[in-house]
Amino acid sequence: MSGQGGTERDEREGSTAASAPTPGSKASPRAMPPLRLSLVTLGVADLKRAIAFYEALGLERRVTEATGAAFFDAGGVVLSLYPRLELAADAGVLAGRPGAFGGIALACNRASRSEVDTTLIRAVAAGGRALRPAQPTFWGGYSGYFADPDGHPWEVAHNPGFPFDAAGRIVLPE
Repeated sequence: MSGQGGTERDEREGSTAASAPTPGSKASPRAMPPLRLSLVTLGVADLKRAIAFYEALGLERRVTEATGAAFFDAGGVVLSLYPRLELAADAGVLAGRPGAFGGIALACNRASRSEVDTTLIRAVAAGGRALRPAQPTFWGGYSGYFADPDGHPWEVAHNPGFPFDAAGRIVLPE
């Protein structure tokens, strides 16, 4: 069981669990793949409302048989929705005040300024709240912000320096 330490079987079979790197030690580059963002989980007050909001923005829900959580294909990353208080408890943190800035903003890049404007309008029409209207940026792009029904801020941006590949993923310059 997780958190219970090694088992007698692990010790007999020479488990490598004990040889895992400890904080501050250096693991070999081949020991583990690089950190990748796989899921972003948002704590929500009303799961059904949050599901309806993200579906209205065009995200495709997957694993629909899952209860108590929702999962959306977000273009190579999964957007997960989970009850806010349960998520906080699972992470071992205090839930905090809904809508207060938590030090993170999600972002959606678009291919043009008009797509930025359309996305912001669509988000507000679906039940989101406008935070900052789209405007030219100091870095040569164009962006604005909305908050989802639970107050999670989203930036919607057009960045001419971050083009898209054929699959619609951002290509970062070297």
